Amino acid sequence: VQVVESGGGLVHAGDSLRLSCVASDHSLNRAGVGWFRQNPGKEREFVAAVSWSGTMTYYSDDVKGRFTVSRDIAKNTVFLEMNDLKSEDTAAYYCAADYSRPNYYCSGSTCYRSENEYDYWGQGTQVTVSS
Repeated sequence: VQVVESGGGLVHAGDSLRLSCVASDHSLNRAGVGWFRQNPGKEREFVAAVSWSGTMTYYSDDVKGRFTVSRDIAKNTVFLEMNDLKSEDTAAYYCAADYSRPNYYCSGSTCYRSENEYDYWGQGTQVTVSS
């Protein structure tokens, strides 16, 4: 399975972007999906995730209220809608899929935040926010 992100680009502070994530076998409807970001020389950090069922979403404190993760079941696609972008949001954004835990339910503060929870990763899409 190949996971592919798209939608990155160069924007100004305050602008919006929408990232998309798809799987090569159109299977994302059967996976929990997370978004992470990373800058050179820094560790990859959790941004947001949507549960396998699509009923639960999770966000880091840095993006809560500005970013929204969602699924389009018909398109087998997961989106990350990013609003009110800030220069500190500049990073390579990665989509990751968790196929190993069907029917997984999690309501805690650590849900989907660990890289080890995911089976497949995309190559990343660059988001650059100029101030």
